[in-house]
Amino acid sequence: MGKGGNHGEGATEREAPMPTFSWEEIQKHNLRMDKWLVIDRKVYNITKWSSRHPGGQRVIGHYAGEDATEAFLAFHRDLDFVRKFMKPLLIGELAPEEPSQDHGKNSQITEDFQALRKAAEDMNLFKSNHLFFLVLLAHIIVMESISWFIIFYFGNGWIPTVITAFILATSQAQAGWLQHDYGHLSVYKKSAWNHVVHKFIIGHIKGASANWWNHRHFQHHAKPNIFHKDPDVNMLHLLVLGESQPIEYGKKKLKYLPYNHQHEYFFLIGPPLLIPVYFQYQIIMTMITRRDWVDLAWAMSYYARFFITYIPFYGILGAVIFLNFIRFLESHWFVWVTQMNHIVMEIDNEPYRDWFSNQLAATCNVEQSLFNDWFSGHLNFQIEHHLFPTMPRHNLHKVAPLVKSLCAKHGIKYQEKPLLRALQDVIRSLKKSGELWLDAYLHK
Repeated sequence: MGKGGNHGEGATEREAPMPTFSWEEIQKHNLRMDKWLVIDRKVYNITKWSSRHPGGQRVIGHYAGEDATEAFLAFHRDLDFVRKFMKPLLIGELAPEEPSQDHGKNSQITEDFQALRKAAEDMNLFKSNHLFFLVLLAHIIVMESISWFIIFYFGNGWIPTVITAFILATSQAQAGWLQHDYGHLSVYKKSAWNHVVHKFIIGHIKGASANWWNHRHFQHHAKPNIFHKDPDVNMLHLLVLGESQPIEYGKKKLKYLPYNHQHEYFFLIGPPLLIPVYFQYQIIMTMITRRDWVDLAWAMSYYARFFITYIPFYGILGAVIFLNFIRFLESHWFVWVTQMNHIVMEIDNEPYRDWFSNQLAATCNVEQSLFNDWFSGHLNFQIEHHLFPTMPRHNLHKVAPLVKSLCAKHGIKYQEKPLLRALQDVIRSLKKSGELWLDAYLHK
């Protein structure tokens, strides 16, 4: 007897063949209200479900009409669990004559990268050292405690206050790197455990929102340095980035600011203001407009703890000023570390490349040292982190030789530079883009 019942003596009902689709048909479904994507040659209609996607509907929507296999593998830790949610979305598969990759993407690089991922799994490079992350959390708590003790013992004079602010900015920066680990599910095997600790660190220790971070940061990882898809390159007309955008602005005679001086005014609007002004406002408004009361409660616990601790020493206004001074300091740290790996790389519209090539075009590394590792939260291994977001950061240096080898095989540039040069390149890149804008503005 078949699944549908008895169709005669000894007969078995055959399941209807699964519909097949061409890439031409699939690529038509890349609209806001009509989204298909492909994973392992299976075609899924994610139109209605995307709004319930835990990582946000935008990140999954960025792969509408494309093959999302490598992104799917990169972002999800428990694949068997995730596939349970995919079954109802399955509508067919690629036609047998169709290649596995869309838009003529390099299938050989994809196959080689899949082999590299398998080698990394065999080397247990996705297994985390829990003691490593516990020590990181402990050193953050120690800095927070030392900060309170300095003010308690030495008073609220200028020197103790400035010293305490720098220590707290350091603890906040390090907490930022640590929440990044848990947000990427790179510590525990169970995603739920990562989510809980992530909310504690980003919420209670930093006063921010886990969901805001997830929805923003995963888009950056999915489509790094791609306009209209990576929110990190949406500069709100304050800066022009890469090569194509400055020329486009110049030809259209767009001059919101004197972009040929952006490498100079960057010091005024970038590092000082990103966290204390833009991020702080965006985080609070996002939690309220989305009615994310859980994240809001976690964030409020941070503010309650901070003000209960420091209002007795500075008063309400003084504590508010103190908090924003700390974030002003942290913002410099954050901006330089995050931009030294990306803003200097290719920034353009969607190029439709394979996962490996796309990540290499948008990221570069900074040389390894104990200080560089700690200072950047191991984001000096930005290439490896982007290729394997769920890999614990203490293992990124171990997979680096394999990545370099694959780059050499396919003639892909693997960029690694000293820390000081990486920081200087941020300004060089902004200056170059500004000059491109000015040339196009004046002569095209």
